[in-house]
Amino acid sequence: VQLQASGGGLVQAGGSLRLSCAASGRTFSNYAMGWFRQAPGKEREFVVCITWNGGSTYYADSVKGRFTISRDNAKNTVYLQMNSLKPEDTAVYYCAADLRPFYSSNYYGRMDYWGKGTLVTVSS
Repeated sequence: VQLQASGGGLVQAGGSLRLSCAASGRTFSNYAMGWFRQAPGKEREFVVCITWNGGSTYYADSVKGRFTISRDNAKNTVYLQMNSLKPEDTAVYYCAADLRPFYSSNYYGRMDYWGKGTLVTVSS
């Protein structure tokens, strides 16, 4: 599975962005998908995960109520709708895939596949 993230950009605090992660490969629907992010000078951290069929989602506390993940298995794409953005959301966002769901930054080393990342910058 190859992952290509897009949709990053510059937005003012309080604004919205939607990230997309397009996957190649016929087995996309087998994988839990999600996003990690890495801010300058910080470690990569877990943001959100969605199970293979979209039946369950897991969010980091820092984004609950503001971010929404969804997927379209027919289009091999996962989406991250980010609302009420804050300057502390500024980071490179990486999509990731694993056969099993993941719930925290502790799963970082376990991911089967990574996208290259897309930069989100939130100005104050």
